[in-house]
Amino acid sequence: MPRPTGFSYERHTDGTVVITHRGRVASTLRGGRADKFVAQVEAGDAQLVMARWTGAYKFGNERVARDHPRNRGR
Repeated sequence: MPRPTGFSYERHTDGTVVITHRGRVASTLRGGRADKFVAQVEAGDAQLVMARWTGAYKFGNERVARDHPRNRGR
């Protein structure tokens, strides 16, 4: 599975965190969720953490689904 890319985040003075993917807003976090997110980004792989928090990451079953007989004509 390729490594996620294109994510960035901004922390605002009111405690809000805005996560963007390739320049478009993917998620906005506030309060305790924002604090937890920042702690995870600082402790691990930032791109992977942002992909997980936004739900914009692959699950690994795309190839299997594409090859299923039901989806072959698409």
